[in-house]
Amino acid sequence: MVPELGHLALIVALMVALVQSILPLVGAARRLPGLMAMAVPGALVQFALIAFAFGCLTWVHVTSDFTVENVVENSHTLKPLLYKVSGVWGNHEGSMLLWVLMLTLFGAGVALLGGGMPMALRARTLAVQAMITLGFLAFIIATSNPFQRVFPPPVNGHDLNPLLQDPGLAVHPPLLYFGYVGFSIVFSFAMAALIEGRVDPAWARWVRPWTLAAWTGLTAGITLGSNWAYYELGWGGFWFWDPVENASFMPWLVGTALLHSAIVVEKRDALKSWTILLSIITFSLSLMGTFLVRSGVLSSVHAFAVDPGRGYFILALMVIAVGGSFALYAWRAPALAPGGLFQPISREGALVLNNLLLATAAATVLIGTLYPLVLDVVAGERVTVGSPYYNATFVPLMVPLFALLVIGPLLGWKRSDLGSAFSRLKIALLAATFVVIATLALRWDGPLLGLVGIAAGSWVLLGSLAELADRIHLGRASLAEVRRRLGRQTRASWGMVLAHAGLGIAILGMVGTSLWVDEHIAAVKPGSHIRMAGYDITYKGVEPAEGPNYTAEAARFEVTRGGRPVTVLKPERRFYPVARMETTEAAILTRPFGDLYVATGAGPTPDTITARVWHHPLVPWLWGGGALMVLGGLISLSDRRYRLGAPSRRQQPAMAAAATAAE
Repeated sequence: MVPELGHLALIVALMVALVQSILPLVGAARRLPGLMAMAVPGALVQFALIAFAFGCLTWVHVTSDFTVENVVENSHTLKPLLYKVSGVWGNHEGSMLLWVLMLTLFGAGVALLGGGMPMALRARTLAVQAMITLGFLAFIIATSNPFQRVFPPPVNGHDLNPLLQDPGLAVHPPLLYFGYVGFSIVFSFAMAALIEGRVDPAWARWVRPWTLAAWTGLTAGITLGSNWAYYELGWGGFWFWDPVENASFMPWLVGTALLHSAIVVEKRDALKSWTILLSIITFSLSLMGTFLVRSGVLSSVHAFAVDPGRGYFILALMVIAVGGSFALYAWRAPALAPGGLFQPISREGALVLNNLLLATAAATVLIGTLYPLVLDVVAGERVTVGSPYYNATFVPLMVPLFALLVIGPLLGWKRSDLGSAFSRLKIALLAATFVVIATLALRWDGPLLGLVGIAAGSWVLLGSLAELADRIHLGRASLAEVRRRLGRQTRASWGMVLAHAGLGIAILGMVGTSLWVDEHIAAVKPGSHIRMAGYDITYKGVEPAEGPNYTAEAARFEVTRGGRPVTVLKPERRFYPVARMETTEAAILTRPFGDLYVATGAGPTPDTITARVWHHPLVPWLWGGGALMVLGGLISLSDRRYRLGAPSRRQQPAMAAAATAAE
């Protein structure tokens, strides 16, 4: 009965989405408050119905209801409860339901928190959001029913992919979906603005918190996913330029540009058309990622192996959404007022250049992602685009971007001069230079690119702190005045400093673990010794271990330093009998300046194992920097200005007439 109720909720939600996508638009066009008001209860009812359906799917997974095909394919009675829950979205059908849940969550958020918005803007925004939901609900009901029954039911299920049975993978997908699906509401705001024919600071004030929320969620999701790849896949890499990884990274790049562009619209009433375009591109890239994962064109640990027919359906949805939005943009964007003027050397100019670099970087990733697929279709050739391509194209774009990231906040609006900004950054510049010199003196055996990375990370970190010091007049005012200014900093300002500083720390972590990693691979017997990074590692043997749905062999490595015990590391090789799959579980000793990483494999003889030992310098800084960026986003979201909402629009006669004519 529970599966049927969940399926019924999806059908009713489809009907509600159909009504919500039409009537509020009609009401906004004809100035009918009653029809416009239907958008709010429609969004709330949609969310309630999808949440109920998602709860039903969770229930059948938790209770191991093997009359449901989705449970049979992705669960097992012996699987721990956490992974029974995460198994809900660890498959195509459940992940699509999570997709729609996030769509309706953001719609309900605008319905509940948008009380101060103009009624027409809210009605149009929620109507567009309902259109997106309508398409994906039709896809789920027609091709991907998560409540499909199976008869006769088997005694037990086939279990979830063992690689996905990990706490990190239980949290990573919801955060990732919250991020790139969250950009759908920004897209809906952009479409509503184009339909209305008006983009102004009040619109930008409403868009910014939703953009920031999606960006924060996507940052958290990417960071967690990178950390999972590092410790779970058994060789210590944190980023593979996998096409599906790129599919989440591209919306992050363009979304970052969008976040900064919205600031210019709000502060200076400029870059309106550019901000709308970025909104469209960001969500279009999110849709493209969904297509890549589910179309069957990719073979990846992240991808769902499904039939191409579902891919065609998603491709059709993507063509309608992307093609329709670009057509509307081409029609209405030229009518948008250009807004405030500014000089190239200004904060606006720095943000424009920042956005261009981010957009170009996203384009290089897009080319590297799609080129192998296009070549395979056109010429039947299979190629792999990896690190050499991205090091040659993506990395050079980041160097000027990081320089601008520090300089931009110190430039004035409308017009400024670089000399003044650099004079306030001279201490940060000297400190970053000292870090580079110290790196050369202490350890320099890597390529020039590594030195550039150290310089960039140090510059971003120290420059962010210097910008805060400048705002509170540190060194130029009394201690009492500095404290007063420090206390008056807004949460948004603190969030910016933390996010920028976190990026600098993450850059240092990426450089350290990429260029100065030490590696030792050897076949070892009990009593064998390995020395690395000042640690003495002694292999003692293998101990059997048992999990709830797997068996394991845990190797025991005793770690000492200077003759003193440090820890015991127990990497495992797990075997999942139901899935008939083996996984490697690394053992990691984390210290502030690096990780000692040990993984094992089968040895050449019965009495040996293959020990793989790495020392990853600064890799904890990568995760710490990502966490600091997320914290910065959360602190910015708590800013009082976001809680109060946007100021009311002042209808000037000419603008009101133009808006009416556009409708």
